[in-house]
Amino acid sequence: MKPQYRKTAENRRKNIEGAKNSCEDLLWGINSVAEALAADPRSLSEVLVQRGKAGPRYQEIIDGARAADVRLRFVEADRLGVPPRTKHQGVVARLAQAPLLQLDELLSGLEITAENPCPRILAVDSVQDPRNLGAILRSALAAGFGSVILTRERSVPLTGTVARTSAGAVSHLRICQIVNLAETLKLLRQNRFWIFGTVADQSAMSLYDVDFSVPLCLVVGSEGKGIRPLVQKQCDQLITIPMQGSFNSLNASVAAAVTMFEVERQQTKLKRPHGAAIPLPSSCPP
Repeated sequence: MKPQYRKTAENRRKNIEGAKNSCEDLLWGINSVAEALAADPRSLSEVLVQRGKAGPRYQEIIDGARAADVRLRFVEADRLGVPPRTKHQGVVARLAQAPLLQLDELLSGLEITAENPCPRILAVDSVQDPRNLGAILRSALAAGFGSVILTRERSVPLTGTVARTSAGAVSHLRICQIVNLAETLKLLRQNRFWIFGTVADQSAMSLYDVDFSVPLCLVVGSEGKGIRPLVQKQCDQLITIPMQGSFNSLNASVAAAVTMFEVERQQTKLKRPHGAAIPLPSSCPP
């Protein structure tokens, strides 16, 4: 076989395998999606409805997704993500790779106590690359950020690619999806959490000059755009990783990992021997 034909065949094989992997966490058809919504809506990360589809059964699915706070998108038929000639009836659902919690459920396990004076949360703002998100979640688990908040819109859902890139970390994290991150951060501040936002701006405070010995939520943004302006306004402190020379940008997952492990380093130093509790922080966000 000539080299160019061999290369073409190899590319075709990779495309076929990629298509199979991309739809392995999908289910389709009106009955299948409606049953999943009725039985366990938390098993779904999003529902896709083909534009132009209408009728009682479609409206039932739309209402069910909205009532259960499942991400809902209306797309063209070629954006449903299913294999060609699939009888999808214009409805597709994506299975979540981990159970998704409501915000109040996430917070119920994060009370500030003498035994746990510095709980920590990771908030991921609009990361759309599944491999970046997976890498961030993998680092979050390793750095002790067991609770994660994801934005529902402008973000990649918890797909199989995310789960694989996280090396299974998604199965060990408490994950919540919310609609409005800015309002969620306001609520966290009311619950005595300090909000730290990571930015690439070298005029922001160096993370090595920040005292992380408080209950905190660390906000990381997407590569390129970073944290959205409205979200930045809800941060108590914007922080950055100091860079050498003129280079001022890291991959989003790498920057998130560096920052999370600095938080882990500082809070680990606070732990007393023999399980002694450390005092609650004397101050909280205004």
